[in-house]
Amino acid sequence: MSPGADTDVPRIVLVDVSSEVERRLVAGALPLGGTVLPLRGSALAGPLADADPATVVTATRVAWAPGGGSEVTRRGTGRRGRRQRWSAARPALKRRPPRPLQAAAVRRDPDRARVVVAEPATVAELTARWDGTGTLAGFVAHQAALALDRAERQVVGDRAKVPRHVAEAIRHSPEWRSEIAKLAERLEAPEEEVAAEAAADLDELVAAMDPAAVEVFTGLLRPVHARAWDVQADTARLTDLRELNRTHPLVFLPSHRSYVDPLVLADVLTRHDFPRNHVLGGENLRFWPVGPIAKRAGLVFIRRTFGDDQVYKTAVREYLAFLLAKRFNLEWYMEGGRSRTGKLRPPRHGLLRFVADAVERKRVEDVYLVPVSITYDQLREVSGMAAEQGGAAKRGEGLSWMASYIREQVRTPLGTVHVGFAEPLSLATALRNGADPDDPDARRLTLQKVAFQVAVGINSATPATATALVTTALLGVRDRALTLAQVQRVLEPLLRYLTERDLPHSGAALQSARGVRRVLGALAAEGVVTVYEGGEEAVYAIERGQHLVAAFYRNNAIHHFVDRAIAELVMLRDPADRWDEAHRLRKLLEFEFFFPEREPYRERLSAELERLDPGWETADGRDVLCRADLLVAHRVLRSFVDAQLVVAERLAARDPRTPVTEPEFLAECSGVGQQMLLQGRLHGPESLSRELFSGALRLAANLDLVDPGREELARRRQEWAAQVRDVVGRVVVIDELDAAARRENVGVEP
Repeated sequence: MSPGADTDVPRIVLVDVSSEVERRLVAGALPLGGTVLPLRGSALAGPLADADPATVVTATRVAWAPGGGSEVTRRGTGRRGRRQRWSAARPALKRRPPRPLQAAAVRRDPDRARVVVAEPATVAELTARWDGTGTLAGFVAHQAALALDRAERQVVGDRAKVPRHVAEAIRHSPEWRSEIAKLAERLEAPEEEVAAEAAADLDELVAAMDPAAVEVFTGLLRPVHARAWDVQADTARLTDLRELNRTHPLVFLPSHRSYVDPLVLADVLTRHDFPRNHVLGGENLRFWPVGPIAKRAGLVFIRRTFGDDQVYKTAVREYLAFLLAKRFNLEWYMEGGRSRTGKLRPPRHGLLRFVADAVERKRVEDVYLVPVSITYDQLREVSGMAAEQGGAAKRGEGLSWMASYIREQVRTPLGTVHVGFAEPLSLATALRNGADPDDPDARRLTLQKVAFQVAVGINSATPATATALVTTALLGVRDRALTLAQVQRVLEPLLRYLTERDLPHSGAALQSARGVRRVLGALAAEGVVTVYEGGEEAVYAIERGQHLVAAFYRNNAIHHFVDRAIAELVMLRDPADRWDEAHRLRKLLEFEFFFPEREPYRERLSAELERLDPGWETADGRDVLCRADLLVAHRVLRSFVDAQLVVAERLAARDPRTPVTEPEFLAECSGVGQQMLLQGRLHGPESLSRELFSGALRLAANLDLVDPGREELARRRQEWAAQVRDVVGRVVVIDELDAAARRENVGVEP
C-alpha cells in the first residue's frame, strides 16, 4: 500500500523518523486524510482503541541507500598496483548520514533518501494475530517496525537485515513460556526462579547487530586479513544460496584454521549482499574491549561446555529457534577449535542438536547447512599451534595477545586465502531420512551422519594449494634436500592426478620452474624452508624445527590423496586378502579421515585400484607399484601411522592393570617418540604431535585397548601394535619404491 492509496479507507499511518530532514521527506509523501502518529505504542493506544476493525494500519520511514564508493589503488610489497573497491568490501550497514549532514546528502544525491511504506494490515487482522501478551498497541507498533525493516531491505539490500528487541520478543513468546513451565516442572523448582535464571542466561547470549558496532568491529579488524592475504572466493554457489536464503535460514559451517576465519567469510558474504551472520563463538574472546563490541556486532558468546545446566540449554535452544524462525543466518565452527594439524578435526554436533530441535518442533520449516572451506597459503599462527603440539602451553587470549597477533599478521603479505562453498544440506530431509527421532541413540547417530556429510562437503571444496603440494614434496624425503628439478618431478604426477580427477587445486603456479621457485621462496621467507645456494645449484629442505608447520600446510590437501594411499597399501597384500585389508585400514584411520559407509567406500576404492591397474585383483602388487607414475602413501599417511606406532607400542609395554591417564600418557609418548625418531624408527618430526597421539589414543579406546584389564588385554594390545608395525613396514616399502623410481636415493638426475 503506498502513501497515496484510496483515501476513503480509514487509515492509521505510523511515522518512524529521527530528524527534521526525514520528517519533511515523509510529510511530502503522506496522503491527505488519515491519522498520522509517531511509531510508539503509547501514542497508538488511544486511537487504536477507538478505531474501526476495518481501519488499515501502515508505517513509513526514510531508507538511506549506501552512498557511492570510490576505487583506490593500494601499492606495496607483493601488491603491485592491485585495485580493490573498498565500498564493496565495507559492510555498508551504517548508511544513515548524521543529522547535520542529511540535508547536504539529499541535495548531493536525492535518490539516497527514499520513503518506504510497510505492508499494511487491518486492525481486525492485527488483533487476531495478537496473543494477549503486553498491550495491543505495543504489539502493533512492534509489528509495524518489523514490516518497515522488510520494506527498507528492498532499498538497501539484505545486508541491512538486523534483529531488534530479541530478548524481549523471546521472553514474551508463548513458546518460551511453555518451555519454562515444562522445565520448572522437570526440575521441581518454582517457575518464577527458573524464568528469572533463564532470562539472565538469555541476556548473556543475545547479540545485537548494531550497524555502528559492525562498522567499528570490521573496520578495526579488517587490516588483520586484508593486508596479509588476497581473498579468492569460489562464488559459483552464492547466487543459488542467496535465492535459497529468501525462503530458508542458512547455517554456515566453515573449516577452522585461523582466528580471522569469521572476518574473511563475513567480507565475502557482505560483498555478495548476504545479511550478516550471527556467529557463535567461545567465551575466550570475550575480553575487553573486543568482547563488548563483538557482541553488538553479531557475535554470540556461548559457553564451551553446558554440563547439565538445563536452564542454559533451554535459553540457547529458544534463542537459536527464534533466530532461525526469523530467517537470520547462523555461523559456527564444528571442529570446536582451530585445527592444529591442518586437516579437519572430528566435528562436534552439540549445537546442531538445537537446530534440529527447531526443525522437529516446527519452529522453522527447514534449515540448510552450508559447508564452507577456508584455506590459507600461509598462516603465521601455525608456528604457535605447532609449539603446542610439542607440549608448549597455549597463550591465553587477551588485549596484549591480540595486539601482538595483529602485529604479526600485518607484517608482510602471506599469499592467498581460498574460500569455497559446497552443496547445502537440507536438515529437514536428513532428519526425515534418519532413524526414529524419539530414540536418543538413533537421533544422535543421525546428527553424527549429518556432521560427517558437512565435513565431507568442506573437504570437497578445499583446494590443494600450491603451498600444500610443495610441502608434500619436501616432507616425503627424510633428512634430504631436493633440487628445484627434483621438487618439480614430485609435483608433476600430483598435479596430473588432481587434474584428471577434477579435484580442486591452485597448482597452476607450479606448472613452471619459476612458479615452484616462487612458492619455495615464500616458504623460505617465513622460515619454513631452508635454501642452500653454495653448491652447483640451490637445494631446498624443511627447516629444522619446522616440520610440524610444514605438515600443517601439507595436511590441508591430503584428504584428496587418502584413497590412493590406501590403494597402494592394499596392493602389497596377498590378492585374496586385499578387500579385508582395505576395511582394516579404514578402521585404523577412521579417527583421522572421513570415510563413507562400507559399500560406497568399496566403490570408491575399487575405482582407485583400477587406476593403478585394471587387473589389480590378481596382479603382483609390487610390480604394479613399481610401474605407477604416482606413489603417495609415504607422503600422506606416514606421520599418522608413525604416531599410532608410538601409542600402540607404549600401550603394549604397559602393565594392563595400570590405568591410562591421558596427559601423562601423551607426555610419555612425546618422550619415547623423540627417542624413536633419533633411532630412525620414525620418518620425521611431524609425527611427534600431541594431536596425532591423542587421535591414536581415541582409536585405541574405540578398540577397547585403554581401560585396565588382564592378560587378555595385554595380548590384544600386542596384536594391535603388530598390525600397526605391519602398516608402517608397507609404507616404508612404498617410500623405497618411490625413491628408487626417481633416483632420489642417490641424488642422480634421471
